[in-house]
Amino acid sequence: MVEYIKRLLLGIIMMVIITILIIGSKQSIARAEGMKLSWIWPADGVITDVFGTRNGQHKGIDIADVTGTPVLSVDDGRVSKSYYSDTYGHVVFIKHETGYETVYAHLSKREVQEGQMVAKGQKIGLMGSTGESSGPHLHFEIHQNEWTETKENSIDPTKIFGIGEIGQHVSAGSMPTKAVEVGKTLSDKYTVKSGDTLWGIASKSETTVHDIKQLNDLQSEIIVPGQQLVVEQ
Repeated sequence: MVEYIKRLLLGIIMMVIITILIIGSKQSIARAEGMKLSWIWPADGVITDVFGTRNGQHKGIDIADVTGTPVLSVDDGRVSKSYYSDTYGHVVFIKHETGYETVYAHLSKREVQEGQMVAKGQKIGLMGSTGESSGPHLHFEIHQNEWTETKENSIDPTKIFGIGEIGQHVSAGSMPTKAVEVGKTLSDKYTVKSGDTLWGIASKSETTVHDIKQLNDLQSEIIVPGQQLVVEQ
């Protein structure tokens, strides 16, 4: 009888522990999905390459400036890796509570170590041209959940920042024009076709003409075939 009671109590305790873990997990997911991303640009400079070039092999965005330009963490997080590689050169990886992992490559110097907690806007290194690089720039990547060698989790940074065309100047510490919600499709590129209007594109994308103009810094509603627009989905 005593042994039976012990087993019953143990079973009840285990059920309580499992229930607590499940509830905690759901609450964490709910908190993450309800959070708003308000990342900042990681460095000053001019965008010289974008996501998906080089036959789809370029899984990030390049921001070029002089060697020694400060590189900042786009958001609060924990340094998951900080090392030197033949390809990335001096590189820092940061895991964020929102579920993303960001990569900062070709640095001339790393100023954070693995396991270190960093704040949004904190300097984590200096721009350089280490590894496989043809000149001083920051190669910046974003990965959903985590970085892998095959980079299957990589996402286009313009889905976070809204802009990101070659030749555009970005400023370290500046933020997108509007915060975007975690867990949702953030934005996508749309190539204007003959006969398209901003009203029609907005209607198909379930957004507004005002939002499309704001995301693309348009001063009028005139668009031309072949033009690429960032649209919220």
